[in-house]
Amino acid sequence: MSTQVIFIRHGETDWNRIKRIQGHIDIPLATSGVEQAQKLAQRLEREVKQGARLDAIYSSDLMRAQQTAQPIASALGLPLQLRQGLRERQYGAFQGHDSDEIAGRFPDEYAHWQTRDPGFAPPDGESQRAFYHRVLHAIEPIIAVHPGGRIACVAHGGVLDCVYRYANGLSLEAPRTYSLLNTSMNVVDFDGAAAAVVTWADVEHLGGHSQDDNLRKVPEPGR
Repeated sequence: MSTQVIFIRHGETDWNRIKRIQGHIDIPLATSGVEQAQKLAQRLEREVKQGARLDAIYSSDLMRAQQTAQPIASALGLPLQLRQGLRERQYGAFQGHDSDEIAGRFPDEYAHWQTRDPGFAPPDGESQRAFYHRVLHAIEPIIAVHPGGRIACVAHGGVLDCVYRYANGLSLEAPRTYSLLNTSMNVVDFDGAAAAVVTWADVEHLGGHSQDDNLRKVPEPGR
């Protein structure tokens, strides 16, 4: 019995705009991000009134995700359920810096990072491989609670990247060719161990426009 999950990236933050890595730093939404979250909530409320279902809403416990999820929960009268496992990747010493600053402060680690080695971890941070498995292990019990259901998970660009790779059988080393947009709706069906993308990077509620703040020099989501 399949379960449908709407994965939602948090709204825009000031650090998204300047391509500064947030990781586990608890950055709030920018004013623009708050507006995006409100528009998303209005869309989902309208769809539910028109007959769509939404059984539950989960969120990363970081502020930017909670601020995106809470308007949806309030509009639909659903409790917001927080999961630490849905957090962004822990970038350790890279957090709070943009790519140029990382290259200057940590030249050897920066060079290694650019190789896309999934086993590489920034100082005091998390490797892409460890992050990927952490995300999948966080999603699995959520899906198990809602067989045949339709739920929403509000998280981060890196989390969405892991989900897309899992559903499409992409390696962690493969360059990203798909969008990870602020406040986008990304629908995935899970049936046992199989997953399939239904729609991706849907920002109709934003007039079709949102930002993918990929690092300029490093081809990975990292936010």
